[in-house]
Amino acid sequence: MIVSRAVTDNLSKASWIRRMFEEGARLKQERGADKVFDFTLGNPEIEPPPAVLAAARRVLESTAPHLHAYMPNAGHVKVREAIAGRLRVSTGLPYTANHVLMTVGAGAALNTVLKALLDPGDEVLTVAPFFAEYTFYAENHGGKLIVVPPRADLTPDVAKLEAAITPRTRAILVNSPNNPSGVIYPRETFVEIEAMLARAARPIVLVSDEPYRALVFDGVAVPEVPPLVRRSIVATSWSKSLAIPGERIGYLAFSPRLPEAAEVGDQVIDVGPYREKRDLMYEGLTRIGYQCVKPQGAFYVFPKTPIPDDVAFVRLLAEEGVLTVPGSGFGMPGHIRISLTVERDTVVRALPGFERAFKKARG
Repeated sequence: MIVSRAVTDNLSKASWIRRMFEEGARLKQERGADKVFDFTLGNPEIEPPPAVLAAARRVLESTAPHLHAYMPNAGHVKVREAIAGRLRVSTGLPYTANHVLMTVGAGAALNTVLKALLDPGDEVLTVAPFFAEYTFYAENHGGKLIVVPPRADLTPDVAKLEAAITPRTRAILVNSPNNPSGVIYPRETFVEIEAMLARAARPIVLVSDEPYRALVFDGVAVPEVPPLVRRSIVATSWSKSLAIPGERIGYLAFSPRLPEAAEVGDQVIDVGPYREKRDLMYEGLTRIGYQCVKPQGAFYVFPKTPIPDDVAFVRLLAEEGVLTVPGSGFGMPGHIRISLTVERDTVVRALPGFERAFKKARG
């Protein structure tokens, strides 16, 4: 065997989305696409806004010299200064271009910052449920991901986070709005985290992964982390908010309040369709009897399964032509992730399948 045991083990844990996607292709061929309801992928089904497409065309058609040549390692200064300007307005902090590093999407942003922070054996804390790739991101740079259970409302339990800190803890990685739960972590949580970090025996950085910041519902505000947490770094992209995941455009923003910022460094979409599908799915599932924290952002629903074995329940749903992903893949067994990047009609037509599977599970 030429593939490392660590990679093999992690692939077995993180491959549920891929497996269910492949199962969907098989079922669509077997039953017909109109009889299969695929909620597995977080891939926006809408097209980018016209303004985004027009901006892309302007760049491609520009005759400016060297526009597509190599750029500075941190990205074009003009772009970084534009982002810094927006951050100055939103946070009230004195961001400059030197606080911004352009990356190939949010995943590359997280890998970049963890490479800068971690020595072999160092630990990164995160809160369940979490994006499955976080395990890889930590291990890519010799680190280890430590998963901390959440509160009942799926927000961080700061006391449990503090109890999980060891001399090897270098970073805490949070994702709000959260994938897979859609929960937004409140301002008070970050205030508590700041107090916790101030008590820590050694410097620990909070890394805030924010690709869903613009996708919020019901008037809920996503707190700006840097004004609340001194040692903070934001990683984000426009993949979800502008429906351009294939373009892989993201950035890291090092808080001006972060003492090591210089050393570590050396919006806009209509959420109406997602909110409507969130409401349809959440109300439909809870009517059936599923227990679920109502998502406040992102485009996922993360209900509890009616039986403890989430993998077995995913199979029951698949028998009904409904494809979801087990919560086990996100560090939260006993749940399923439902992606709302589908047409509204798909949600409506899938709900009877969710109900039949629920009744089968309950016997």
